[in-house]
This record gives sequence, structure tokens and C-alpha cells, in this order.
Amino acid sequence: MGVLNERQLAILNRVISSSKINVADLSKEFSVSQVTIRQDLKLLEQNGMLKRFHGGAMPVSDDDIMKRLSINYDIKLKIARKAASLVSNGETVMIESGSTNALLAMELANKSDITIITNSTFISRYVRGMGNLKIIILGGDYQHESEVLVGPLTRICLKQFHVDKVFIGVDGFSPSTGFTCVNLMRAEVARAMAERANKVIVVTDSTKFDKVGVACQFKPTETHMVITDKNLPEKHLQVLKDFGIEVILV
Repeated sequence: MGVLNERQLAILNRVISSSKINVADLSKEFSVSQVTIRQDLKLLEQNGMLKRFHGGAMPVSDDDIMKRLSINYDIKLKIARKAASLVSNGETVMIESGSTNALLAMELANKSDITIITNSTFISRYVRGMGNLKIIILGGDYQHESEVLVGPLTRICLKQFHVDKVFIGVDGFSPSTGFTCVNLMRAEVARAMAERANKVIVVTDSTKFDKVGVACQFKPTETHMVITDKNLPEKHLQVLKDFGIEVILV
């Protein structure tokens, strides 16, 4: 996926916030030709971020991971790039599922001789064709909506590996519970991944800190670093620092 320009990002946000929108309206709103708008929509559709129809576009379905990737795309890309900067050429890392982690995998394709161990079939599909990336997919039970592998077999596979860094996405946080997820089986895999790495690095946009998922992934004291955006409220930033977590704001 190429870098989106400001207009394309703005168009994407308009489409996400609408049930559907037409080319003529977008042309007037952004003061460019309808030909240019059609080219922008074509690019966004090729990246799986919206669906075109004759004369306009609409969001992808709510249960599509591309919909989640499209939301706050520019912020997630900044987080992914910062996370990728922590990885050295020739390194093997674990990457859990999630939209920001998919962008991280794509950014790692700019490095050389990187191996990614993941339970996300979406990530493996998202970076297909990137010859300088080696992907190891963990086995397990397949969850269709999130395109991840979970369960006892996944945890058994993880026992064969140990890495320096694992990058994990989260759905929520609270000081008492720690980092949380909306799905118990995904949370169990995230916890198992954390146990097989020297450094647990959370990559998430700041909106997740106003939510709490139903399943605990790991405690704040088990987390080494959080990479998020500058919109993180000061109260959450201070809590993370009080737990001794290194926080990087992008």
C-alpha cells in the first residue's frame, strides 16, 4: 500500500462517516475534477478501504478488518512506522493481529531479512508479494471475522519460539485490569505471545484508552512499551508511566 495524500485521507474519512457518497459531491467538496476523485476512489478500493459503485463509493462492511484499518489510518501509520524503527535488519519478531499491526508488517517490508511470526492470516495476506519478508503462521482454530488463529494449538506452536520483541494490539485498558481485548481466545494468544518475548510492545491509537475489553491480555507490569498517538490524555499517560512503561507518542 502506498502512502495516501491528505485529500485521499480526507475522502476516506468522509466515506467512512457516510453510508454512501457520490463522486459529484466529493468533487465539489475538495475542488478537484471528478476524474481525480474517481482515481482517488479507485486507489482506495484497490487497498480494500472502501467499495465503489457507479457514481460513488461506500464503506466496507463493519465486520471487515479493512474497515478497522481505515479508521484513523494516518495515525495508525505513524504508530506503525515508529514501531518498525525499533526492529533491526535480520530480526525475527512476533506480531499479533490488528489493523495497526498490519501496517507495521507492511513497514517492515522496507527492511531486509525480517521474519514475522504471527497468528494473523490477514497480515500474511496483506503483505503477500513482499519477497524480503518471511512469514511464519501459527496454527490454530480460525476466527473468520478477525482472520486470526487461536486456541490450544496456537499456544503449543508458540512454545517453539522465543523472540526479543512482540507487538500486540489491544482493545482497551484500565489500571486495575491492564490491557484488554474483546475476545477471550485472542486475549489468551496475546498473553502466550507475551510470555515468549523479552519485550512486550503495545501498538494502539489513543482511542482505545477510553475503553475496557472483556478479556485481560496482560497486566501493566508485564508491558515494556506503549506506542500511541499524541492525543493520549494526560491522565492515561501518567498512569502508564507510574507502572514503569516507556511511552512513545507520535
